[in-house]
Amino acid sequence: MAGQAHYEELARQLSAIGVVKREMARMLPYDCPGGSAGVLALLGRHGEMRMSRLAELLSVDISVTSRHVAHVAERGWIERLPDPADKRSRILRLTHQGRAVVAELDRRSSRLMSDRLSDWSDDEVGQLTRLLGRLRESFGSAAPTRTPA
Repeated sequence: MAGQAHYEELARQLSAIGVVKREMARMLPYDCPGGSAGVLALLGRHGEMRMSRLAELLSVDISVTSRHVAHVAERGWIERLPDPADKRSRILRLTHQGRAVVAELDRRSSRLMSDRLSDWSDDEVGQLTRLLGRLRESFGSAAPTRTPA
């Protein structure tokens, strides 16, 4: 088990990761803000789904998800289809145009990573990717807790 100083430094480094997120947000097309990009990326990765599942994956309230979905639907990037299992619900699915936007977002983010990490070896990039995935899994499997102030 790592020592306390390691955990403190890890927390500092993760707090500073905002610089990476901001630069990734700057590379988005003008008509595709971060929330919309998140919707498209999740639909591209997981396929069609209900709004409730999308909100869960985005880790935001359904009302926030609804605004993001409305934005991408207005642009024709997704379609909202009746859910055969529950006529009150909608299934969200990428359109052909939406898949093209996802492909462009993937190209842009890959190019940014390639540019910024050009002095990293393939092994280092692979190691970071594996460790970040493991970190995400560790937090995803933990029960949510709130500590008193």
